[in-house]
Amino acid sequence: MKIYTLDLAFQNHKDTIASFLLDINNELALIESGPDSTFDQLSISIEQLGYDIKQIKKVFLTHIHFDHAGAAWRFADHGATIYVHPLGAKHIENPEKLYNSAKRIYQDKMESLWGAMNPIAAEQIVAVNHGETFDIGGKKLTGWHTPGHAIHHIAWQLDDKLWTGDVAGIKINNGPVVPPCPPPDIIIEDWFDSIDLINSLPVNELYLTHFGIIKDKASHLSNLKIILNDWKNWIYPYFISDTPADKIIPKFEEYCNNNLLKNGVNDSSIESYNSANPAFMSVGGLLRYWKLKTQTS
Repeated sequence: MKIYTLDLAFQNHKDTIASFLLDINNELALIESGPDSTFDQLSISIEQLGYDIKQIKKVFLTHIHFDHAGAAWRFADHGATIYVHPLGAKHIENPEKLYNSAKRIYQDKMESLWGAMNPIAAEQIVAVNHGETFDIGGKKLTGWHTPGHAIHHIAWQLDDKLWTGDVAGIKINNGPVVPPCPPPDIIIEDWFDSIDLINSLPVNELYLTHFGIIKDKASHLSNLKIILNDWKNWIYPYFISDTPADKIIPKFEEYCNNNLLKNGVNDSSIESYNSANPAFMSVGGLLRYWKLKTQTS
């Protein structure tokens, strides 16, 4: 069995978005397609390993956000089957609503950041149940529903390894773990439950899309809970005072960057953190979390 972590060089930043190529008994599979904007880089990386993207007939998505799933349609066009959470399936079959929603946020940067997201035929989409397993070269890959970052999130387990998408956070080089909190469906209580589920699984290595392999699972996940709770509490006074998001964003970015600096993160890695997890996205997600929470309490 061979596992390759492929750096997609998103926006010319290292260690920001990964895709994972599996070669198990000569059957290929991909976990995370990355965005369409990095498809050429992904193709080159796969070819440099001696493979052809047309050999990849199974693509497993952790969730449907553009940085994880945007290029899935490219593989579907070559005949691949796409495995995704049931709540995400309709959005990759008919991505217009998802694309337009993102375009309202990114506007004229949409194409350069993410590229296209074309429809995928329904017969090439598998909606994955919690705990469902799939065969790759005689080994079993299991999908675990892990909401919190997104309601349509799956973590994928192969033996003692788990591909965690965003539910196990972002950790670049030797920096601290941080939680990406984009809108619309951050639910911190569900996220904590998903972290507990991951802790209970018999896995020793976490493969982070942003970025790399974590071998101290318990410590990593404990730290993630701490910082997720910290961010939730940090933004609450701004939510209560109805402070506009554009006033919060620079303060939050400064708060996060200062914490990175205190942890010895250099400027280059801070750029990668901010590229993988922009402050404006987390501010929007955390404000929406509190809005929904106060509406239902």
